[in-house]
Formats: sequence, C-alpha cells, structure tokens
Amino acid sequence: MDFVSVRIITSDINRLVNFYENITGVQAAWGNEDFAELRTTHGTLAIGSTRTVALFAPGSARPADNHSVIIEFLVDDVDTLYEKLKSAVEDFVNEPTTMPWGNRALLFRDPDGNMVNFFTPVTPEAIEKFSR
Repeated sequence: MDFVSVRIITSDINRLVNFYENITGVQAAWGNEDFAELRTTHGTLAIGSTRTVALFAPGSARPADNHSVIIEFLVDDVDTLYEKLKSAVEDFVNEPTTMPWGNRALLFRDPDGNMVNFFTPVTPEAIEKFSR
C-alpha cells in the first residue's frame, strides 16, 4: 500500500487552490472545475469542491470544519519562507519554532481554517530522517 494524497473539501475551490499555489509555488493540475491537485515529489494535496461530496456520500464531508488534521510540507528554510508568507497568510498559529523532535516549524491556517505546517529539519537526527 502506498499513501498518495490528502483531499480538502471546500466551498470556494478557486480561492483555496490559489492560496496553496501561492504558498507552495506548485501549479495545480485541474481535473475539472470541481477538482484540482497540487502534486509534489512525495505526495499530492487534492482540493475538491463541495459538489464532489455527493459523489461519495451526500453530507459525508463538510468544508471548513477540520479541527484535527495538520497538512505538512517539508521546506528548505522555514525562517526565510515565513517572511515571504506574511503577505499571503492571515492567520499564523506560531512563528518558526524549534520542536523537541528536531524540526523548525511554522503553523498557520489556510482560508478555510485548516492547519498547515511548514517545517525544516534542524537537528542531525531530523535531517537524517528526511534525507532518505
């Protein structure tokens, strides 16, 4: 089994796709007006409109209602990126902070309130873990 993607359901797909394209520098691949993917080397962030929910099961997902998942991106330099993100992000949860597990992390919320973590490994152990 291989992990492939995380999908966000949103009521404003254009706004959310534009946000993620802006903060990641990754151009979205649109399947149609209700579905887009931001594909990276190691995984994909899929974004679907609320109209796609009925295809799975009506009412099975609600936009802007996530309180438990953090979407994480490995970045080269979280401190430099933080300065660039100040004009694009409205809700920072914290400034870059070195975590006990060896990553320097920056948490913020996307326009739908989903938590996003940009992190850079800084300890030898964390650097080794993510160099594989």
